[in-house]
Amino acid sequence: MALLKVKFDQKKRVKLAQGLWLMNWLSVLAGIIIFGLGLFLKIELRKRSDLMDNSESHFVPNSLIGMGVLSCVFNSLAGKICYDALDPAKYAKWKPWLKPYLAVCVLFNTVLFLVALCCFLLRGSLESTLAHGLKNGMKFYRDTDTPGRCFMKKTIDTLQIEFKCCGNNGFRDWFEIQWISNRYLDFSSKEVKDRIKSNVDGRYLVDGVPFSCCNPSSPRPCIQYQLTNNSAHYSYDHQTEELNLWVRGCRAALLSYYSNLMNSVGAVTLLVWLFEVTITIGLRYLHTALEGVANPEDPECESEGWLLEKSIPETWKAFLESVKKLGKGNQVEAEGVDAGQAPEAG
Repeated sequence: MALLKVKFDQKKRVKLAQGLWLMNWLSVLAGIIIFGLGLFLKIELRKRSDLMDNSESHFVPNSLIGMGVLSCVFNSLAGKICYDALDPAKYAKWKPWLKPYLAVCVLFNTVLFLVALCCFLLRGSLESTLAHGLKNGMKFYRDTDTPGRCFMKKTIDTLQIEFKCCGNNGFRDWFEIQWISNRYLDFSSKEVKDRIKSNVDGRYLVDGVPFSCCNPSSPRPCIQYQLTNNSAHYSYDHQTEELNLWVRGCRAALLSYYSNLMNSVGAVTLLVWLFEVTITIGLRYLHTALEGVANPEDPECESEGWLLEKSIPETWKAFLESVKKLGKGNQVEAEGVDAGQAPEAG
């Protein structure tokens, strides 16, 4: 028994074809939007690739770009099919290809749904990528004279100002690395020598942060150095003066930015997926309604359209049987090839 059977007369078939034609061209616009979102996401990831351990995954933006292009192609073709469906002579050339085309549409919708899910699941991989990338980037902050790293100081300063953040997890991360280049240290100074000797790795560590960590909203002039020394500043307590600097770490700031971006892209992709599924269902009804016309010479006659020719369990059973037959056919062909090679070997 057919699933979700609907009766169609000539008027209903024409309205269905016209509605699907319009929906397909709207879906072409949706495909352009998906393409644009994928391109925008790829650019945003490229912008800060130096702070992502150079291992950020471009699978999601590349997939969105590809699905956007395919959406434009498939829906343009479907629009042409729906337009020709109004003319029996033109529709005849599409008739043998419509069922394979519907199968491709089902596959396309499945992949589009998976890409939408990946948009929501990208947060986990981004979190670890950002943690390692920012940590390495901060180590290269001082290498302004080293080819290939001279831009890192500007990149991190711009990031901290733009996202109102400081360090990887917080401003205290700067206390653990030497972010001032040896070029700007006076090695004849006793203080510099003592600091370097007091460190096992021979690094110049200070309880200070770069200028880009300063919060301009703070009423007090920014305190960058000797942050943990209360006696170095008048009326100062480092336990309560943290608002003088950005408190949030850049990893959390970037993760929040990209998560919101990915959630928005995923939501739009899901809406487009629902629209594509609706179009595929409509095409299936149009296909079966036109196939069910008893007398092609009488276009006014009624016909029946359905979503599945059989019930869901029967359709699934038939699918499994066809897969088994296909597997057996391949096995027989393989045995035939082996049997043909055995006499030659003898």
